[in-house]
Amino acid sequence: MRTSDFDYHLPDELIARFPLDQRRASRLLHVDGVRPALHDRMFAELPELLRAGDLLVFNDTRVIKARLTGEKDTGGRIEALVERILDTHEALVFVRASKAPKPGGRLLFAGACEARVLARRDDLFHLAFDPAHSVLEWLERVGEVPLPPYLERAAEPLDHARYQTVYARAPGAVAAPTAGLHFDEAMMAALDAMGIIRAFVTLHVGAGTFQPVRVEDVAEHRMHSERFVVPQATVAAVAAARAAGGRVCAVGTTSLRALEAAARHGALRAGEDETDLFITPGYRFRVVERLITNFHLPRSTLLMLVSAFGGQELLRRAYAHAVAQRYRFFSYGDAMLIERASDAAAAADAAA
Repeated sequence: MRTSDFDYHLPDELIARFPLDQRRASRLLHVDGVRPALHDRMFAELPELLRAGDLLVFNDTRVIKARLTGEKDTGGRIEALVERILDTHEALVFVRASKAPKPGGRLLFAGACEARVLARRDDLFHLAFDPAHSVLEWLERVGEVPLPPYLERAAEPLDHARYQTVYARAPGAVAAPTAGLHFDEAMMAALDAMGIIRAFVTLHVGAGTFQPVRVEDVAEHRMHSERFVVPQATVAAVAAARAAGGRVCAVGTTSLRALEAAARHGALRAGEDETDLFITPGYRFRVVERLITNFHLPRSTLLMLVSAFGGQELLRRAYAHAVAQRYRFFSYGDAMLIERASDAAAAADAAA
């Protein structure tokens, strides 16, 4: 497969740079990979596409204020993005500067928080933060919400709430699991009343989710690694849903990757691990049957994932339809509900 096989033209005005007034006000493109067919809906109509006993699996990660600005001890200005918190006082950080900081150097963020450069790891810098506070506490004090680069704007007060799911619990992500942004408390209550079961995984989305695929041969791309947790309660919920005839629906590609990574060696297993799972057409899904997701960037690994899930040709049609119908794209944009193509159909699609 070639990266160019996953390209499409997106008019700039279709990028949703701000959220709608209400989370559930977005549109929903129902992509039926079984028939196959496309249906234009509203996200508020999602309950009509579910039935009692279905299982929704959410990613409960919480976005941290991971963007920092400051200066080196030599005086040069820097911008930084925390990729991963390693322990109470240390983190891996992307640093943008005219000259890269060296081990032993010191960085001062917002005139208040000092960090020492311990080492460089490829594109990342291992920093030790001032022990007066934990990394998380420093980020709350001096950090900013790390909006995706394609929004082309600084974070505003509204982003503190809206670039966060209503069920966010475990701090650690530098990007929101955006499929979950469409759910509000009223929607969650309505689904509970219908008998829709909910379960959770935790996958801390890293800055690598925005890294472009720089090779034309898809097989040469190497995924960034992300840490995830699948609780035993979620494993039990998946088993119970299947036994009762319910369908397993991942809310977001991050939930899907966590579930599929936890089942790479057979049955779904509870635990905590790292995953660099790269899902492309031809992949055999073991856990997830339906996927709620937003629209993804051209030539991205996430577009490859949804193409594997719904069928490459159908997803190509779906994106062309969404552009023609003026759907809103990316993090603050509209949503899709994709019903997985059969393994046989997906294999034939990938071979074609």
